[in-house]
Amino acid sequence: MLLRSLRLLTFGTLALASLARAQTCPPAQTDIAALRALKTAQWKLEDAAKREALAVALIPCLASPNPELRDGIAFEALSTWLRSKQLSAATQQTLFQRLLTQLQSEAHDTDGFARPFATLALSEVARADRVTPFLSIEERASLVSTAVMYLQGVKDYRGFAAGEGWRHGVAHGADLLMQLALNPAVDKGQLERMVTAVQTQIAPISGHSYIFGESERLARPVLYAARRGLLDAAWWQAWVQAVVSPAPLSAWDAAFESTAGLSRLHNTKAFLLALYVNVQESRNEVLLSTLLPPVRDALLKLP
Repeated sequence: MLLRSLRLLTFGTLALASLARAQTCPPAQTDIAALRALKTAQWKLEDAAKREALAVALIPCLASPNPELRDGIAFEALSTWLRSKQLSAATQQTLFQRLLTQLQSEAHDTDGFARPFATLALSEVARADRVTPFLSIEERASLVSTAVMYLQGVKDYRGFAAGEGWRHGVAHGADLLMQLALNPAVDKGQLERMVTAVQTQIAPISGHSYIFGESERLARPVLYAARRGLLDAAWWQAWVQAVVSPAPLSAWDAAFESTAGLSRLHNTKAFLLALYVNVQESRNEVLLSTLLPPVRDALLKLP
């Protein structure tokens, strides 16, 4: 009995050690010097098997507090390989499953990097699926639901910090929704949910003021959803009216009585201006007919 217990303990210890190694960053099979060299070589790795394995092994680096490993290496490598179609459908599926699990996790992310960068990497996976579909209808629906849930739930509004790099949860959430909005396999009901999710972060109820380009990033999924032409002018009219509502302020003039009110006004105006300029410059008939009139009217209501 004692021998069996020792064997189980040894097996458990080895399993935990194996898991720890699997979660290391840099990955166990390489080091930061080799990764820097690979970056200098523009991520050219001729051995396909090594490239596929490294892509998966880099996932833990997306949560690294080191911005070079997180953003400059892990995300950049994954983005490059996905966009140049250098990863197999099987590896893309593995990336999808692991990143989705990371995004759905309720584990406390003390540093605040894991979920924003899982989201950003998922935006590249979503792009790859849009270009060459590999997700099932059910998997894509799960991605839409998770993306909506994530953006609506963002409460950490840290953008860039010297020495730490980017977190940018709202912007990364918007990037994922943008890639999904571009996908013709995403239906009308899903577009409605996505655009409604964007609305919840246009002017955060916390009173946070955006200073890292979040308003422009939030505008992108809305623009591409509108370009699809599935949501009619009446739908957009009602949506923009909700966006320009001063609530919980009694009226927009009351914004000048508090910093929270001023933040709400600043964020709302920045978002609507981003929409207005992009619609005007697009010369797209669908955008000009459905989105431009309510956005112009909304801007005229703001002080």
